Amino acid sequence: MSPFDAGLRREQGMVTMQDVAERAGVAKSTVSRVLSGKVRISQRTRERVLAAVAELGFRPNGLAQALATQSANAVGLVVSNFEGPYFGRLLRTLAKTVEEAGKQLMVTDGHDDPQKEAAAVELLVDRRCDAIILYSRFMSEADLTALSARLPVPLVVMNRPLPDQPERCVVFQQARSTQAAMTHLIALGHRQIACISGPLHTLTARQRLAAYRAALTEAGLPVTETLEAEGNNLVDGGYRACRSLLSRGVRFTALFACNDDMAIGALRALQEAGLKVPEQVSLFGFDDAPAGAYLLPALSTVHLPIEQMAAAAVHQALALAAGQPVAPLAPFDGILRLRESVAPPCSR
Repeated sequence: MSPFDAGLRREQGMVTMQDVAERAGVAKSTVSRVLSGKVRISQRTRERVLAAVAELGFRPNGLAQALATQSANAVGLVVSNFEGPYFGRLLRTLAKTVEEAGKQLMVTDGHDDPQKEAAAVELLVDRRCDAIILYSRFMSEADLTALSARLPVPLVVMNRPLPDQPERCVVFQQARSTQAAMTHLIALGHRQIACISGPLHTLTARQRLAAYRAALTEAGLPVTETLEAEGNNLVDGGYRACRSLLSRGVRFTALFACNDDMAIGALRALQEAGLKVPEQVSLFGFDDAPAGAYLLPALSTVHLPIEQMAAAAVHQALALAAGQPVAPLAPFDGILRLRESVAPPCSR
């Protein structure tokens, strides 16, 4: 192949492994072995092949390589959706940890639907991922266990416990962290504490609401349904849920929102109603979204160690993919971030 022809084929994206083989004076199979890096090749032959690759501008077809080697040298990730700072932090850490391991991260969306989550996992299996991480909100425990058992590659589940496969899940102490926030509010003297939950068809929302109720019961306080409103995990949902609470005419001196986005919406609703935070209503969030520290007043919240959980999920998945023995991971705990939005109650 002349330099002119090589340049033209490179510009048109037509350079093939056979072209590299002819330029290097070796068999096509030798080029494949050099590029895979899995077979010992003499240094001289390796240098000739790599020189031809550089000269011709050859770029291996990733899908073809995956089919040939049965591995895309990648970790797959399925998340329930891409909204909010929570998933931004999750994706950044997962991508960084996977890249540090010399692999790529393939990401797809489960669209908050159990069937679509399962289909997304199967898609990543077809793409020859070495392991898959699934952040699920909606699949049942039985379905998650069955899915893990039938896959040809390891599956690590975030946000959901798998009692039958504890080494394949990364979980957070939802109840203990919620109760820590409630205990702090009660210790300050609050007795009428309202709650905005997440969507109650999700396990996380049900766990946090149950922990809110348990904390009231343990303190000898009544559980009052009129002090509870369901949100949607988004700012607008928190705003509407808080307005609903206020419209009921029931008094509360503190409000626990089950994530920071809903707390931000609730703050706007409280301010529109002429209520000062924290002088008249204390406000507590959950997740420790970066924006919370810059609100007026700065939001008290529960720090959720997303980065540590994400890194642990990657390390667990890669160890399983390598056939290494792994032990179950201890559940992760939250940390209270106490800021300006919480204070002892006063009459209003």
